[in-house]
Amino acid sequence: MPEITIHDAVNSYLNSVKLARSPHTASTYKNAMNFFLETLQINRIDPDNTSVKSFSEDSIILMTNSLKNHAPTTERLYLTAVTGFFEFLVAEKISDINLPRVRLLIQQRARKPGQRLPQFPASQIDQILENAEVLLTKPYDDPADRLVNLRDRAFLYTLADTGLRVHEACSLRRGDLDWNEGKAMIIGKGNRQDVVRFSTRATNALMDYLRERSKNDGNTKKPLASLPIFARHDRGSGNKTKPMTTTTGRNIITDRVREFLGPDAVGTITPHSFRHYFVTRVLKSSGNLKLAQELARHRNIAVTQRYAHLSDDELDKGYWNAIEENK
Repeated sequence: MPEITIHDAVNSYLNSVKLARSPHTASTYKNAMNFFLETLQINRIDPDNTSVKSFSEDSIILMTNSLKNHAPTTERLYLTAVTGFFEFLVAEKISDINLPRVRLLIQQRARKPGQRLPQFPASQIDQILENAEVLLTKPYDDPADRLVNLRDRAFLYTLADTGLRVHEACSLRRGDLDWNEGKAMIIGKGNRQDVVRFSTRATNALMDYLRERSKNDGNTKKPLASLPIFARHDRGSGNKTKPMTTTTGRNIITDRVREFLGPDAVGTITPHSFRHYFVTRVLKSSGNLKLAQELARHRNIAVTQRYAHLSDDELDKGYWNAIEENK
């Protein structure tokens, strides 16, 4: 039986990633592994003719050295992909790799990306949400415009009150939501099953939108549970109920930011800003870091801790009380 080359093993690994992960993740891992193969070639290791069994965990040192000119976040991402490759080799019994040593080498040599506090204009998001209510009674000439207004209102409230990522919101189906409980079962980041809770405001807005859309949904002759919660209402979709893409979700935010805040505010607020807004509200009202972690569905509480910072108003007040009034 011919020896499996490093290149062959990488292709098998990428095929397994393609089956188990999203297309975006698969593409990123492919870029990482291509960089890894190029690094081996530069260091006189021929991936096309070298047996994977002669491969050692020391190659991770070559990888970390090659990544020094890249951003720390890219470095961590690519090393995660290569670590997954080593784990694949061990799991498939293709090669004997010392995984603890791989992780130790990465820990010793990889840089840690700087932590940035999530920045977002909370007061402007408040303003957007206040203006969103106007969409319920906004005049319209075309019935499609009425559907767009109700959809966008429900979309804004959903992002702000659930902490859903934009692709998660766009992937929702009517059958995912338990209307009595105000909860939805979703497949979130990392293909993990999660429960997401919906506020009364978001649920009512969704019902307003779906009631207006009932005729279109009824004409599809498909089970209602299989239809998307958020649908397209452009000329291309006609009277059909087609799922909304993440691009449309981002465009909704851009269009409503322009409408409610003006053109200068475009780009300052993204769909993910609403997720930051959600986590910060939970922390501010409860002071419970673990609760915020669970509701935000963060695997690592360190991610949630980035939100546990005082607002500028709180800092100003504390400074005034501590310094100015005691002069």
